[in-house]
Amino acid sequence: MQIEDKPPFDTPFAWIGGEERVRVLVERFYDLMDLEPAYAALRAAHGPDLANARQRLFWFLCGWLGGPQHYTDRFGHPMLRARHMPFSIGIRERDEWLACMGQAMVETDVPEALRERLVKSFFQTGDWMRNR
Repeated sequence: MQIEDKPPFDTPFAWIGGEERVRVLVERFYDLMDLEPAYAALRAAHGPDLANARQRLFWFLCGWLGGPQHYTDRFGHPMLRARHMPFSIGIRERDEWLACMGQAMVETDVPEALRERLVKSFFQTGDWMRNR
């Protein structure tokens, strides 16, 4: 890594702005899922109430981004693929999740350089989670 490639913060969690900004991102992500017809299949997969999903994604992202390990403190290792196995996840679902998160990151002013890094990581994780 060249010096100009070094992120301005030690962790993506610090770069995004900590828990408050992660919460804002997660809230916008799920609000968009409810509002945008383009994310209808993704929304349908989450059931009638998003409160649990909102909380768990917030906890997960805090730790995944290098901040407090709220999720693992409560539930242990995330085991993302295993926990999502009951849900049918294909290319459409992956792409809707990525588009929704991408839109949420833009709308909540996640710095562009951080967005670019996160999009790559989210894609790799989302693609790995496909089960059909």
